[in-house]
Amino acid sequence: MTSAGRPAREQGTSSPRVENAGPPSRTSQAVALTRAAMSRPHTAHGDPGAQLRLCEGMAPIRRPRPGIWARTRFFDDQVLAAISAGVPQVVICGAGYDDRALRFRSPGVRFFELDHPATQADKARRLRAMGALGDVILAPADFTGDSADAVLDAAGHDAAQATLFLCEGLLIYLEQAVVRRLLAGLRSGAASGSSLAASLATHPSGLDSAQVARELNAGRSHGDTEPWLTVLPVPAWLRLLGETGWLARSQADPLAGSAAEGRSLLVVANPAV
Repeated sequence: MTSAGRPAREQGTSSPRVENAGPPSRTSQAVALTRAAMSRPHTAHGDPGAQLRLCEGMAPIRRPRPGIWARTRFFDDQVLAAISAGVPQVVICGAGYDDRALRFRSPGVRFFELDHPATQADKARRLRAMGALGDVILAPADFTGDSADAVLDAAGHDAAQATLFLCEGLLIYLEQAVVRRLLAGLRSGAASGSSLAASLATHPSGLDSAQVARELNAGRSHGDTEPWLTVLPVPAWLRLLGETGWLARSQADPLAGSAAEGRSLLVVANPAV
């Protein structure tokens, strides 16, 4: 990743200017293309066709990614529950081509997206072509160097209001020290009533986490260009959450009952008091 620097306001929109900084994430595109083929809910003011239109012109994927299906439904449910509860802000970290700001458009709810500037530049172009750039606040961020709370503050996030923070399919791509900094930064902007929903890559206890990551990357087509970096046993993840100010209130394995059981965990956490 390269430093995104401070996001600058683009006159006439609610989103910052997003400068191109290289090619967008192909992994993010593959996730979006998988979601575009799914049947998903939307709000009364939402756009059920947003994901498909955000994917226009992307190179097709060779096969769908079924592991994303249950994860997508989980995060959709978290957003809908937060909107129903009156939470006025949703922050999506590592958003890629996420369509939830459009799909779940609701009066009084603001969506913020943090992601690498290269991917956000491409997404901003697509949103502009759809006439939807004003529906989401794009906040370019390099998680290896930028402070999440500072980026959000510059983008207009109100740390005094409740927020749903989403980290879907993101933390596995960050070094553990970066994960800690990101989660701690989100916690510093989490007012009463806030929550964190995150997908975590896991492995059985007793294994060397670095070796597990190396073996997984060796079998991935993008293991060199977009490597998985943080895969931990469940107890280690729960400790890390606690040490960064979050208390897990629920956890579920989206792949339970399948051959991939034990490789992933979906967690909802609240700010620790």
